[in-house]
Amino acid sequence: MTLRLIEEGAKKSSVLWLALPAGTRLAWHVWHDGAIHLVTGGDEQELPGLANTPEIEVILRSKDNGSQLVRFPATVAVLDQAEHPEVVAALAKERLNAIDSAALTARWAAGSLVVRLTPVNAG
Repeated sequence: MTLRLIEEGAKKSSVLWLALPAGTRLAWHVWHDGAIHLVTGGDEQELPGLANTPEIEVILRSKDNGSQLVRFPATVAVLDQAEHPEVVAALAKERLNAIDSAALTARWAAGSLVVRLTPVNAG
């Protein structure tokens, strides 16, 4: 497994699967600065247990045919949104169908978590 394959798969598709303690869940994300980033909680996607899990399995599927492209472990880190405005901006730019685009990042700051998933042992 290479970081290049993970990056390519993450950039081509805006969704992935996470093997959470409560079961596998689909999630939207962005690839930014060598890692996957996503928003959970509040009015965004519910990914129960993600923030409390030090490492998680991520499954990327091919956008062309839906088959599994790569499956890999990733470390989980909750980011301080004020310290990572570039990540928040990248996520906001890719957030489709937001009901409150103008207030999106303020809503995230008030009730959601921004999470970074960094591939483990990907060279």
